[in-house]
Amino acid sequence: MSLYQPVRRPKRKRMSEINVVPYIDVMLVLLVIFMITAPLLTQGVKVELPQAQAKQIETKGQEPVIVSIDRKGRFFINIGDNPEKPLQQQVLVTRVKAVLRHRHDNTVYVKGDRQVAYGRVVEVMAMLKRAGVEHVGLVTRLPETNKR
Repeated sequence: MSLYQPVRRPKRKRMSEINVVPYIDVMLVLLVIFMITAPLLTQGVKVELPQAQAKQIETKGQEPVIVSIDRKGRFFINIGDNPEKPLQQQVLVTRVKAVLRHRHDNTVYVKGDRQVAYGRVVEVMAMLKRAGVEHVGLVTRLPETNKR
């Protein structure tokens, strides 16, 4: 007989459950992140950005509606009695609505000064969307080439 006898341990039953607590924590964090970011994604303004090789605006017999923003952040519209006179926000919205009622093309172009704050341009684009404008375009100038 051998002096060494192996100690017999009772067989453990294998655990067939998965601990899901860490997964629930991760899921809740993701849920909170998506709840915060989802409303931010739906509040954007659709903009038709110009391509690298931009074409000139086709007028189709009518003068395009252009809303301009100068360095001081004042608004102007090219349609009306005095296009050089700055307009208040509400007057601008009213005038754009009136002009677009008589046109089949529902596009308005925004021409902002280089020095004007980006937020001011976005503010004008949002006002135009609220006024019922379907398409908002940005007016740019082609880059000048160095001539030698």
